[in-house]
Amino acid sequence: MVTPRASFDSVTVDRVTRVYGVTRALAGVSVTFRAGEVASLEGGNGAGKSTLLGILATLSRPTAGEVRWGDYRMPDDRESIRAAVGLVAHEAMVYPDLTPRESLALMASLHGLDEPRARIEVVLAGAGLTALGDRPARTFSRGQLQRLAVARAELHDPTLVLFDEPTTGLDARAVERLELDVARARSRGRIVVLVTHDAGFAERVADVRITLERGKVADVRRARG
Repeated sequence: MVTPRASFDSVTVDRVTRVYGVTRALAGVSVTFRAGEVASLEGGNGAGKSTLLGILATLSRPTAGEVRWGDYRMPDDRESIRAAVGLVAHEAMVYPDLTPRESLALMASLHGLDEPRARIEVVLAGAGLTALGDRPARTFSRGQLQRLAVARAELHDPTLVLFDEPTTGLDARAVERLELDVARARSRGRIVVLVTHDAGFAERVADVRITLERGKVADVRRARG
């Protein structure tokens, strides 16, 4: 049975705290992410960026406070929320001996997609990987693996797309390609949230720049007119 995907145009983080033992990774964070906008989460190591991203991805839960994906909430709507999330993790996390078409076919089966072959070709073309679709992923460069990770995150037409340090290890050309991927997600009305240490990248792609410091929101800036 295919889980219905949640439909929402905003994600609201309301006074969220996350504690690990004696460490407070988040301390009362409140922020809203909206459809058609790119939000960057910035700050030094230990600021709480990846912790917040993990909560948005439903990979962990707040110790206190609440996150609302539109009218959906955890844990009751977990599966519907997860069906609406696309995650580009810090590492590509693909099976090295599978080709892009094989990897995407596996993901399509997990999402229960109708007509997966057509959708796979669409996202391969969008990622510029059509010609490489039958090569094992172990032969790919870091940039090509990143493009495959983006294609996988886009495969099920998610509402919320999350990027975790997406520019790490990429050359200038691959970063330019990633900027196009982020812009495309925005143009499709997705909610886009990215964690980055790359201030230049954030300046170029983000509509809202959120700085975290010691688990709290230290600054929120509109980066685009």
